[in-house]
This record gives sequence, structure tokens and C-alpha cells, in this order.
Amino acid sequence: MKRSFSSSVDNPAERSQTDVKAQPKANVARPLSPHLPIYKPQTNSIASIFNRISGVYLTVAFVGFYLLTMSMGPVCFTFYPFYQFFFYFSKLSLISAQLAVLAMAYHVIHTFPHLFADFSALVFRRGRK
Repeated sequence: MKRSFSSSVDNPAERSQTDVKAQPKANVARPLSPHLPIYKPQTNSIASIFNRISGVYLTVAFVGFYLLTMSMGPVCFTFYPFYQFFFYFSKLSLISAQLAVLAMAYHVIHTFPHLFADFSALVFRRGRK
């Protein structure tokens, strides 16, 4: 049996008379964590989380591509095992490129409202000096 409530009292005989007088509603079942059962995720918070995930994906993809190709120079394409890795990786690189384009579009589109909200307070100060 899964325990999800913290203050349910099964047997009223186990309680003393002082507990009954001090806490008349001791048999009320309260949740262990009051914010979790009633929490409903907002669209803005989920969009912010996905914006951060897409930014991390783009950073990892860019740094990984840079480390694999640019930092090794033209020698990497003359080394046969490395060239073979890129040959078989070409199928996966199309998928990762498409994911990078989608992540870039999502990241750019959802960054503008955050920037506008942050900088609109600086630009449009109504009655503040």
C-alpha cells in the first residue's frame, strides 16, 4: 500500500484525551507535500525548460562538431579510421542536423519574448525615475 497522507489516524483509541482536545481535527488526512498534488505545470514554465534543453543541445552539437573537425585539421580526413567513422556517421549526422535546425528555430523563437519582457521594463518605465 502506498502511503500518500501524513496525518491519518486509524484507531481513535490510540489518541489521548489531551490530543483530542488540542487538535479536534486530528483525523484529517493531509498530503505529505502540499504543493505536489495540486501543482499544474504552466505553459510558460514548460516552454522555458524546453528552451534551456534546446540551448544545451545546440551548445553540445556546436562544440562537438568543432572538436571533431576544426581542431584536428585536414589530417583527420587522411586518417582511415577517422574517415570511416565520418562515413558511417553521415547517416546520423543528417538526423542531428535536422534536430539542430529545429532546436535553433525553437530557441530563437522562444528567446525573443523573454528578451522583450526583460528589456521592456528598462525601455518603458512608466512614471518611474
